[in-house]
Amino acid sequence: MYQKQIEQLVVLQRVDDEIIILQQELDAAPRELKALEDKLQSLADRKAQVQEKLDILKQQQKKLGVEIDEDDAKIKKSKNKLMMASNTKEYHAMMREMDSLEKLNRIREDESTAVKEELLRQSAAMEALEEEVSGVKEEFDAKKATLDERVGEAEKALEGLNKKRSKACKVVPPPILGRYEFIRSRLENPVIVAVEEGVCCGCNIMIPPQNYIDLQKGQQILSCPNCQRLIYWKEHIPEAAKVK
Repeated sequence: MYQKQIEQLVVLQRVDDEIIILQQELDAAPRELKALEDKLQSLADRKAQVQEKLDILKQQQKKLGVEIDEDDAKIKKSKNKLMMASNTKEYHAMMREMDSLEKLNRIREDESTAVKEELLRQSAAMEALEEEVSGVKEEFDAKKATLDERVGEAEKALEGLNKKRSKACKVVPPPILGRYEFIRSRLENPVIVAVEEGVCCGCNIMIPPQNYIDLQKGQQILSCPNCQRLIYWKEHIPEAAKVK
């Protein structure tokens, strides 16, 4: 009976480990979609910001184009007036006006060049964002398409493991099962471990000689005095001892 209980505790531990993995899969699947949704929203926000910049730059470019054309017309008009100057004073006044117009025109042309360069940068940024959105959207659609299937498979496997767990629990006495559940809720896996050459494989510390002697008798399920894990002598169940 002792050996059967140990075997079932080891089976129970394996099942519980598989249940944790499946539960993590069930929890992770929706989170993966949510993370991709959040990423798509973030990309959409960035695209909106870039589009706003593009719209402003295009308006600036259009405005500057109109102003440059108007300045060109004024400069041309000033040159014509210059040729008709009747005296030196009028000539110099027209020259100053024309110089001022040409200087303003150069400033606007430089600004127009800067706007054009920024338009190219923002257009490239938008293109890169659209490419990234396409990739994320493709990943999102693929995960969403397989989500129901993945969840269904995990739930089916989980149902089978829970049945296997119930079967194992029937063999283990309630007090021992209670100890197992208590330890599992407070310690990292594994909960039940082998003792090899007097050393607990859970905490790697030598157990007291008398405990080791009692363990070898195989009459009751004991706990490691140091880590409190359930223990068994490796020689009683060699195959189970491989699960650590």
